[in-house]
Amino acid sequence: MRQWLTKIWSPLLAVLWNLLLVYLVYQIARLAYYWENAAYLSYSWDVFCGGLLFDTSAILYTNVLYVVLMLFPLHWKENKRYHQVCKWLFVLVNSIALAVNLADSVYFRYTMRRTTTTVFEEFSNEGNLGSIIGVEFLSHWYLVLLFAVVVFALWKCYAIPSLQKKVVWWQYDIACLLSLLLIAPFCVAGMRGGFTTAVRPITLSNANQYVERPTDAALVLNTPFSLIRSIGKSVFVIPQYFDNERELEAIYSPIHTGGTGASGFLPKNVVVLIVESFGREYIGALNKDLEGGRYKGYTPCVDSLIAKSTTFRYSFCNGRKSIDGMPSILSSIPMFIEPFILTPASMNDYTGLAGILGAEGYETAFFHGAQNGSMGFQAFAQKTGFQHYYGRTEYEAAKGTSDFDGTWAIWDEPFLQYYAEEMGKMRQPFMTAVFTASSHHPFVVPEKYKTQFPEEHLAIQKCIRYTDMAIGKFLEAASRQPWYENTIFVLTSDHTNMSDHAEYQTDLGGFCSPIMIFEPSNPTGEIQDKVAQQIDILPTILGMLGYDKPYFGFGIDVLNTPKEDTWAVNYLNGVYQYVKNGYVLQFDGTQTHAVYRLDDHLMQHNLKGKIKEQRKMERELKAIIQQYMSRMRENRLLP
Repeated sequence: MRQWLTKIWSPLLAVLWNLLLVYLVYQIARLAYYWENAAYLSYSWDVFCGGLLFDTSAILYTNVLYVVLMLFPLHWKENKRYHQVCKWLFVLVNSIALAVNLADSVYFRYTMRRTTTTVFEEFSNEGNLGSIIGVEFLSHWYLVLLFAVVVFALWKCYAIPSLQKKVVWWQYDIACLLSLLLIAPFCVAGMRGGFTTAVRPITLSNANQYVERPTDAALVLNTPFSLIRSIGKSVFVIPQYFDNERELEAIYSPIHTGGTGASGFLPKNVVVLIVESFGREYIGALNKDLEGGRYKGYTPCVDSLIAKSTTFRYSFCNGRKSIDGMPSILSSIPMFIEPFILTPASMNDYTGLAGILGAEGYETAFFHGAQNGSMGFQAFAQKTGFQHYYGRTEYEAAKGTSDFDGTWAIWDEPFLQYYAEEMGKMRQPFMTAVFTASSHHPFVVPEKYKTQFPEEHLAIQKCIRYTDMAIGKFLEAASRQPWYENTIFVLTSDHTNMSDHAEYQTDLGGFCSPIMIFEPSNPTGEIQDKVAQQIDILPTILGMLGYDKPYFGFGIDVLNTPKEDTWAVNYLNGVYQYVKNGYVLQFDGTQTHAVYRLDDHLMQHNLKGKIKEQRKMERELKAIIQQYMSRMRENRLLP
């Protein structure tokens, strides 16, 4: 009897065994993810338990066809060829899932989150991905080896139903039908994340209930789930924190009425340098207390610039990708949920620093040494009012030669010299921005500088040294130009990158970008004890110019705002981080998870419910979120 039951239920037993193997594959991938990023992540029992929930959803979504094919009640399918097809389908699907999990473990340190479907739009215009992937295959050979071993084991351990001719086929068909009916509700519940009607399909943000730090939510999730859950999803959902529009506007409004300076509008040139991956951690002058005061950093040229500039003690980027930096810096639009450029809201009506100043008679131009159209920068520049675009095509046509780095763009040193030369041909006043590229993966420097900038502890650090030198030479060239004294220079990074200090590997530390404002006619050398962020750059520059018309921007004029009213906001794995009053508050859209002091550099002491500022910070953050979501959905990004 037992043998007979085993035979007719053989397909169900085989399916259960094979799905159990997939759970093991996902756990191996999670351990590899943790091992690759142990400096940033914390593994715990809660992470393991939460991971099982999200793994179940991903496993059932990706294997539902396999389950149906195995349990479909037609006995004629019980033959060797049919089950070989099922085996190939099973191994192929789960091999792909393993591959994207392992690949994402490498990508994590650049984004601090799991990859979603926006990645396909982000790199849709890049023609160099093959070489990038090839380099990663070689440098992460151990992950490739792990992939091969796990896939081989999955193939060898796969169970095929063992049925014999003696089985009564109508009994077998009934057993398969019952198996399918039995497993179906479990599949639906597993995909949704639970049985109860109160459980909506789990989303990426649900991972935060299993961790204390938003960064660790990436370890709870898996990449197949993140990709599946972000397909066709509405990015911007308007919360109803405030029913009264007047109350909302009184707490926070992104509409600026313009300055009222007595001196009127000052048509100075504006030059914005967006430096790839140039995190605050690498800059010695902004880290004088690091390593017990012994830290020198990798940026002697920028250090000397800081001695003449206005910088800020607490300065942050508003996203973790290059495509987050463009809207934040040039249009005062931060990244919430997904990169703004990749959402439907990118088709809204909005402008930026170039468009606003262009209307005042400025000539405007954007420079990026990559292939024209790369990262969607050319489209964004045109959308926001830049009149001219200078990319790799224009550089090579002007120079008659190629200084291409072989992967991304023209090397920073020659391209920044070209940038200075082209500004010398522009009509004043002008507003320009340049986006550098050399301090980018795969982290190489020109052959002639390999001795001058040898390998450091982190691969990016030699590139930071090279780019710092290129910035120094650019400023030297600019200083010989007649427009130099009448110019405001702003230097910031698009985002941060690889880190080797614990205080820069925290939830907030991963957003520490420099913001420097340099006026040759008014050198300051001042580090202000204020909070600043990328979205403050547009309002601050307009304030310096005495611009007196209404404009839109989510940031503030940080130079003309009291210290206690300066703030910053960013979004990480379903959690908003709001910095103000010497604290950082972490809020998931519904409730506060944690509050830390800014001088608690490792974010170890949660003060939730213990400080009087918490309620006011929650109220302000809710107003920012609601303004952002409603204006994105309703196309209200102009004054």
